[in-house]
Amino acid sequence: MHRIKGKILPLNQENAPDNLSLLVYDLPEERIAKHPLDQRDSSQLLVYRDGEIKDSTFSKIGSELPANTTLFFNNTKVIPARLFFHKDTGALIEIFLLKPLQPSEVISQVMEATDAVTWECMVGNFKKWKDGQTLKLSLNDGTVDITLTASIENRSEMCISFTWDNTNYSFAEIVELAGKVPLPPYLNREAIDADKERYQTVYSEKEGAVAAPTAGLHFTDKVLEELANNGVKESFLTLHVSAGTFQPIKVKNPKDHPMHSEQMAVEKQAIEDVINSEFVIPVGTTSMRTLESLYWFGVRLLNGNESFDIQKLEIYNNSENLPARKESFQAILNWMNKGDISQLIGKTEIFIMPGYQFRVCNGLITNFHQPGSTLLLLVSAFLKGNWKKVYNHALENNYRFLSYGDSSLLLP
Repeated sequence: MHRIKGKILPLNQENAPDNLSLLVYDLPEERIAKHPLDQRDSSQLLVYRDGEIKDSTFSKIGSELPANTTLFFNNTKVIPARLFFHKDTGALIEIFLLKPLQPSEVISQVMEATDAVTWECMVGNFKKWKDGQTLKLSLNDGTVDITLTASIENRSEMCISFTWDNTNYSFAEIVELAGKVPLPPYLNREAIDADKERYQTVYSEKEGAVAAPTAGLHFTDKVLEELANNGVKESFLTLHVSAGTFQPIKVKNPKDHPMHSEQMAVEKQAIEDVINSEFVIPVGTTSMRTLESLYWFGVRLLNGNESFDIQKLEIYNNSENLPARKESFQAILNWMNKGDISQLIGKTEIFIMPGYQFRVCNGLITNFHQPGSTLLLLVSAFLKGNWKKVYNHALENNYRFLSYGDSSLLLP
C-alpha cells in the first residue's frame, strides 16, 4: 500500500500571514452591492491571467476559459433559514438554523424528515424564551393549515427541536413556508421577495445551505448552454455553506482563527470527472474547498484512513511524496467501487491560506470578498500574495463587491 508520512508545517511568517493587517483593504460602503443586477450575466468580469488583468463581462466568460476546462459547480440550495416566532406576550424570537443534529447530521436526510427535527441554532431574544415554553407558528400552503412548533432541547448548546402536525410535508417544505432568506449580514437590509430567486444559483438542487455559493449567481441557462456548445465540461458537487463563512478573522494571527466545519456530498461522477479533467476550475471558494478537501481524503485513503473529516491544518503536510491529483482521486474511486458507494458524505474545516500548495484547482471563478475574511485568505493563497493587485484594480474600476457583486476569473 502506498503510505505517505508527513508533519504539520509551522505556519510562520514565511509561509502564512501572521498579521491580520496583511488581509485588510478599504471597502467603501457604496461599493458593496446591496441588490443584484437585473440580469445575472451582465456583471463585470475581471480576468487575471499570468499576472495581467483584463476587464470583461460575465456573459463572455466562455471566451476567457482555457481549452479543455471542466467547471465544478456547487449545487447546494439555500434554505430560508431565518424563522420568526412570537411569544404570547408579543416578544419576537428569531431562530436561525445552523446545523442539523436529529434525526441525522446528514443534511439531506434531515430536510426529508416529515415529523420532527433538531438543529443547532442561533436564537435572537433567547433570554425571553424560557425552558419548557413552546413557540408556535401557523402556516398555510394555500390549501392546508399547518402548525410548526419549536421547543428548547438544550439551552447551553442552543439545540432547538421542531415538530409539525402534518406528515405529508417534509422539513424542506416547512421551512420554505415558514422561513426568510438568510441574506449576508453585511447587506444591512431585510430580504425581499426577489431574493428568493436571486440569492440562489440557477442550478441549485440540494437543500441545506444557509448562505449562497455566490460565484455561481452570475450563471444563466444561456451562459451554461453556450459553455457546453463551446466544449466546456461541467460537473457538480455539494458543499452546504454554513454561516461560518461570514465569520471575520478577529485574532491577530489568522492561523488561530476557529475555522467552521461544512458538510459535503459528492457523487461518484464528480470523482471520475476530476480524474478525466485536464484543467480544473471551481466555481466559487466552496467548490474549491470541496475539491481540495477531496484530494486530502484520497491521501487519507492511501494511508489506510477511511475517515472523511478534513481538519483545519491537516493540509499543511511536509511530505515530498504526496500523490498527484489523479492518483489521489483514483484512490477515492477505487474505495467507492470496492464498497459499492455512490455518494461520499464528509465534513471539512479546511483552512486555505498563503503557504498552501493547491493540489487540484488550476483556476478559480469568484466574487470579491470582505476584508479580513477567510475567503480573502484563500484568494491570497491562490494568487501567491498578488490579491492586492486584483482588488485595487476592481476598486479603481467601479466593480461591485461581495455576494451580489461582480465576478473574477483567476488564472495565475
